[in-house]
Amino acid sequence: MSETPPALPVTFRPGRTRAILLTAGIAIFVVISGIGLLLEKVGPGERLTFVLTGALTFWVLAQLARVKVVADESGVTVVNIASSRKLDWAEIVQVNLRQGDPWVFLNLTDGTSLPALGIQPGVAKQRAIADARALRTLVEQRAPRDPEPSQG
Repeated sequence: MSETPPALPVTFRPGRTRAILLTAGIAIFVVISGIGLLLEKVGPGERLTFVLTGALTFWVLAQLARVKVVADESGVTVVNIASSRKLDWAEIVQVNLRQGDPWVFLNLTDGTSLPALGIQPGVAKQRAIADARALRTLVEQRAPRDPEPSQG
């Protein structure tokens, strides 16, 4: 292990992507609601529909922006768009971010792979690579490994 892991607890999230999504959500809400409120030949129900459409759009973008990976002493919590999963350190076999991957994938002891959308190279590729390496280092340090079989 050549890298020094970050201090725990640590949260990995796509900061720029999050800022873009939340800013866009606010802007869309304001514009759609503003249009609905400024139209003269629109009744209260239709105005409410404009506001609710803007709010729904903001909510969807906020759900996309909530993704994160939180590492603490007890393990890793992966928060994706519609789900959240708490993993013990021992459950994580490998942290993968290969060229062309949209986000990190965690290979687990049960043979499955869990996408971790909180680390994604979309807007900030170098940051995502550094975050993936940091998480990999934490996993290598904390996950118990079977000892090598003896050569006897």
